[in-house]
Amino acid sequence: MAFKFVAVLAFVALAQVQLSFAGHAHSFAHYHGPVEGPHQEVSYHDKHGHHHVDYVAHPKYEFSYGVEDHHTGDYHGQKEHRDGKNAAGEYTLHEPGGNVRTVKYHADPHGGFHAIVHNSGGNDHSGGTYGGHGHGHH
Repeated sequence: MAFKFVAVLAFVALAQVQLSFAGHAHSFAHYHGPVEGPHQEVSYHDKHGHHHVDYVAHPKYEFSYGVEDHHTGDYHGQKEHRDGKNAAGEYTLHEPGGNVRTVKYHADPHGGFHAIVHNSGGNDHSGGTYGGHGHGHH
């Protein structure tokens, strides 16, 4: 299952990309991986008796992506690296009220998954809308 998740990440971020949209937005993506070293064939039968063959290898990857859209106010990003059964990373999200939420996490087979959430900047609850949309602001 984890290998399929890595494959999806590889599809999402195949290469380093930098885009700029009329001075309003900037995004980036970087990906390296998903595996390292020789692969091993795995053969199994499902609950219906059908024979399947798949391949596994040592998972080793890193990725990062981010978005800065000044028009909509969308600011978020994530980075992660994995080597075997150990993974670590963080993601950041600028919330509509002004708070910046950063979550740093790590996971390994002995300690499980651990995350530390840090909030900064507070939240402005004075009204308004997310990203300036609505009320004629476009």
